[in-house]
Amino acid sequence: SFVFAAVWPCAFSVTRYSIAEEMERGSVVANLAADLGLDLNSLQDREVKLDIFTNKRYLDFNKKTGELYIVENINREYLCPAKPTSCFLKLDVVIENPLRIFNIELGITDINDNAPHFRRDKVELDVSESAAPGERFSLPNAVDPDVGINTIKTYKLSASEHFTIEIQTGSDGTQYVDLVLTKSLDREETAAHHLILTAVDGGVPVRSGTAIIVVRVQDTNDNPPRFDNQIYIINMTENTPVGTTVTMLNATDLDEGLNAEIVYSFTLYTSEKTQDVFALNSNTGEITVKGMIDYEDMKMYEMHIEARDKGTHPLLGSCKVVVHVTDVNDNYPEITIQSVKNTVPENIPVGSVIALVETNDRDIGDNGNVSISIHHTMPFILKKSTDKPEQYELIVSDTLDREKIPEYEIRLIVTDSGTPPLSDNETITVLLLDVNDNAPKFPKSFYTIRVIENNAPGALLESLSAFDPDLHENQYLVYVIIEKEIANTSISMLFSINPEDGKLYALKTFDYEIEKEFLFHIEARDSGSPPLSSNVSVHIIIVDQNDNAPVIVSPWRAHGSVVEEKIPRSTDKGSLVAKVIALDTDSVHNSRITYQFLQVTDATLFSLDQYNGEIRTMRMFSYRDPRHQRLVVVAKDNGEPALSATVTIKLSTEETAVKAYSDMTEVPLEYDIFSDLNLYLVIGLGSVSFLLLITILVTIVLKCQKAKPSKAAPPSRNSVISERNSTIADSTLVSNDAYWYSLFLAETRKGKLVVRQPVPKGSRYIVSSIPRGTGLTDTSDSAASTLQ
Repeated sequence: SFVFAAVWPCAFSVTRYSIAEEMERGSVVANLAADLGLDLNSLQDREVKLDIFTNKRYLDFNKKTGELYIVENINREYLCPAKPTSCFLKLDVVIENPLRIFNIELGITDINDNAPHFRRDKVELDVSESAAPGERFSLPNAVDPDVGINTIKTYKLSASEHFTIEIQTGSDGTQYVDLVLTKSLDREETAAHHLILTAVDGGVPVRSGTAIIVVRVQDTNDNPPRFDNQIYIINMTENTPVGTTVTMLNATDLDEGLNAEIVYSFTLYTSEKTQDVFALNSNTGEITVKGMIDYEDMKMYEMHIEARDKGTHPLLGSCKVVVHVTDVNDNYPEITIQSVKNTVPENIPVGSVIALVETNDRDIGDNGNVSISIHHTMPFILKKSTDKPEQYELIVSDTLDREKIPEYEIRLIVTDSGTPPLSDNETITVLLLDVNDNAPKFPKSFYTIRVIENNAPGALLESLSAFDPDLHENQYLVYVIIEKEIANTSISMLFSINPEDGKLYALKTFDYEIEKEFLFHIEARDSGSPPLSSNVSVHIIIVDQNDNAPVIVSPWRAHGSVVEEKIPRSTDKGSLVAKVIALDTDSVHNSRITYQFLQVTDATLFSLDQYNGEIRTMRMFSYRDPRHQRLVVVAKDNGEPALSATVTIKLSTEETAVKAYSDMTEVPLEYDIFSDLNLYLVIGLGSVSFLLLITILVTIVLKCQKAKPSKAAPPSRNSVISERNSTIADSTLVSNDAYWYSLFLAETRKGKLVVRQPVPKGSRYIVSSIPRGTGLTDTSDSAASTLQ
């Protein structure tokens, strides 16, 4: 960039230019080639250098353009630190081949790039508060490196009601500042004044600098000491110990230093007798007791105190202290206890006397007026005697309960009416003796205990512990089972309880299939006189185990034999071939039975319903199918682990015409379920079933009675199950009526009625399954089963 530069010739061939300081690097000062008449083309082959008479290289020459330009910042204050009126930068331009030297002077003009500043940022002055207005105090002046109009122009002072400034100019043009006091100072009002002095230059933009002026006001003794109160009234009791503080006087002096230090003393108006009783600390103003205070000797003391400061011309203040003596209640009331009962039964009647109490106080008047009370609220009261005013009866006021509070600490407090009141106390200990007034309590009113069947005799079932809050023999509990009979058996033959700790045990092994629950009561009785008791209901629930395998009742077969069935070879697809029915005496969950093939000759020929056990044909027989088919069906219960039973069915096909087969069977009857014939059949089947049930129960009872006299160990689970299975096989499965009864139950659960009908052509039976409520007979093959 180009800047304007003033150029003027000189008699000594010196070329001068003028530029402002702080120009940017690269700024052009002048075109020397043009000013010096140099040919730019010839300069390209010649060596040109600048000799600058400073330690910095501020300028450089461009041979291509012939321009002199700035390469480093030029600061006038750095270049000419003495602040001359004119500041020049001298250099020589040396051109060789041929050698030519040009003298250049570059004048540097000032810009306002420096703000005024004080050599000290903070100035502190000490001024006496007695200084008169108009007094002057010199302040340091500010400096500004700039010159001319850019240097300091004026000074300003922050607002103050006590000070102002005056500016004076010296012969060299330097300005001097004086601080002038305009209003009297008061140190007690303001101890220090903080002012700000600002120096402002005349440049554009205007720059300024500041200094803090702190004026500390020096104290003079112009304030006398002053007490907080002019009169102090103190109340003191007689016999106050020596050294006790009566009061702490406090006088303040607004001055400082020695002018504020205070000395306390008695004046001549204080009597010698008073000074013998009380002492005054001259430094702190504390008044203490140093003699005996006697109310009967003097009821009031009066002291006159003065406070004097330590100034050159001391000032003083005074006050008066009046002490009123109060009479002392120096005799404590007394308590005397007579005829005390320290142990009483907890059922002691209300109104019974526990002790006689007397009070006494040697003082007179209010100091001898005595009142007595019980410290805390208790089931006791004090009743004043009619014979002696100072005697009281301690009586029971409410029902006592040892289980809630076994012992009472009755604290009697006696207090007089003196000022301050004096009191004393005595404690009576009353211990309550236990009475059997609490019956045992069980944590629950009803216990439900689940016992898994086949338990071991003597197994612990539950711990039924009751609680009795009484003591000793009144809390010793005995547990018994309330006797009752269950199925002609005493409850004590089934369960026992430990009479000491209430642990309930089973005396026998329970079978869910025989006993499902027991309900009885257990009594807890204490050993008091008379004894108290309570009972709790116990509900024993026998939990089933899967300990009974399914028993296949249809198709019936002798033990271990194979069931043989014959079916026509022309049987249609979906025809009912056989129906497997199994029973399980376990609980509903464990007795849920599913059926599946264990073995089958041709898996594509027969299907088995896993829920009802029906075996049906999946297709018609072909000439390639063998005549004999062997089916092994397993019936599995839902227990864990599952138990099962199997049946083997051997099917033989025969070449029998459908018509011939139809002639051998009767057409299912269609009649109403509530016909007379059905009613007779139901009554007959019910009678047979009832007789069968009686037979089974009698057999079980006989077996149990035979086992009772024996002292041998109870039979194992396997032997019991084996015996039960053999019993069922002997007394149930052999019976043809039992088979028909089980079939009747299985079909009627589906909502059908099963009727056994004789077949004229041979020794067969037809089972007709009739849906309930329809009045129609199901004539399909799935509704009738022809069984051997």
